[in-house]
Amino acid sequence: MQTQRVLFLCTGNSARSQMAEAILRKYGEGRFEAFSAGLKPKGIHPLTIQVMNEKGYDLSGQHSKGVGEYLGKLLVQTLITLCDDAEKNCPTVWPGVNTRLHWAFEDPAASEGTDDQKLAKFRKVRDQIEQKVRAWVAEPSAVKA
Repeated sequence: MQTQRVLFLCTGNSARSQMAEAILRKYGEGRFEAFSAGLKPKGIHPLTIQVMNEKGYDLSGQHSKGVGEYLGKLLVQTLITLCDDAEKNCPTVWPGVNTRLHWAFEDPAASEGTDDQKLAKFRKVRDQIEQKVRAWVAEPSAVKA
């Protein structure tokens, strides 16, 4: 079976899409190649790295990327937007994409409050994304030939 390329897209490529990329790498069991990008990349948020490290995800090989790094250069089969902004502003035509999904998650990088409150928001979103990715890869329809 050929691996399926999946691109996670959000606004800043600083938190949600970075998390999803790392989680799919772990649970995709070689069936998927995971990538992430942002409409306006901002760099990986330090709390993203911290909460992912807490659960054993290593983001050291990842960096914040813009959509232009992949559009027309990498053939992806599945495009998953992780925020309403990306869903609304993502290019409507993406060569090779046969599945486009929208999983809206709150932006933890936009959270306000104490450091503990912000950290709690990052953990909550990480856990939500992990649950969604794990459920999706378990679906027989997730892998398309």
